[in-house]
Amino acid sequence: MPINDHIVGRELRAAQGSWTGRDTRLYALAIGAGGDDPERELQFTTENTAGVTQRVLPTFGVIEGCRVGVGGLIEELDGVDLSRMLHGTQQVEQHRELPASAQVITSGRVSAVWDKGKAAVIETEAVTSDAVSGELYVTCRQSLFFRGYGGWGGERGPSGGNPPPEAKPDRTLEATTRLDQALLYRLTGDTNPLHSDPAYARAAGFPRPILHGLCAYGIVGRLLLNEFADGDPAAFHSLRGRFSAPTYPGDDLVVSVWGEGREHPFVVDNQRGERVLSDGLLVTA
Repeated sequence: MPINDHIVGRELRAAQGSWTGRDTRLYALAIGAGGDDPERELQFTTENTAGVTQRVLPTFGVIEGCRVGVGGLIEELDGVDLSRMLHGTQQVEQHRELPASAQVITSGRVSAVWDKGKAAVIETEAVTSDAVSGELYVTCRQSLFFRGYGGWGGERGPSGGNPPPEAKPDRTLEATTRLDQALLYRLTGDTNPLHSDPAYARAAGFPRPILHGLCAYGIVGRLLLNEFADGDPAAFHSLRGRFSAPTYPGDDLVVSVWGEGREHPFVVDNQRGERVLSDGLLVTA
């Protein structure tokens, strides 16, 4: 299908999926769990620590959600150059704590399409449920930015997000990504060569492979969960953010956070002062 207004409401192919405790532990390692102190976050990185039950980081929900919400969309599009696609925004809403292993079904649809002139934005929604009980696990909402695919005369849609509060941040959290962070994260299933192949990255306009946006998103989500929910996945409701600039392996992530209740607006900058994640919001249960 071509990119235009007519694809709004299009159902994406539902996908059966599954994950194991090994998958969820690998994801935790891929977004930095235990990187600063291997004796911390053991509930996410091990399955056999005495007195510790394995649990799952809530942002793991993007793996199956984007498999349909991104991968399923790509299957439907005609002749799109994937080197011109960028992840625009991401939100994950958790309906119940994710189990360490599960059999699931994820359904999805195109929820909006916007004509930005020189680019197009496609928004999708994907819902992941237990394949046996039908119980909802997570809803993922994401937007994809396609450079060079706009200009058909459609609605431009909303511009930008919510600016951060003008007050000084209530808290600042920091993490340093690994130089091999993208190579590690791609083992969770996102093997887009933009994150590993230097020649492909240069052809797409980047000096070197960039870090997966969802990897940075997961790292930030983990920091916020530990800070505002004592690392308890059951206390997580939702996390959203807008990818504002590319992140590279080895970058520092500086998270500025406001709010002391259930809602915590945040932004993320790198060591060069570039805003890499904007319009952020953590909501706890």
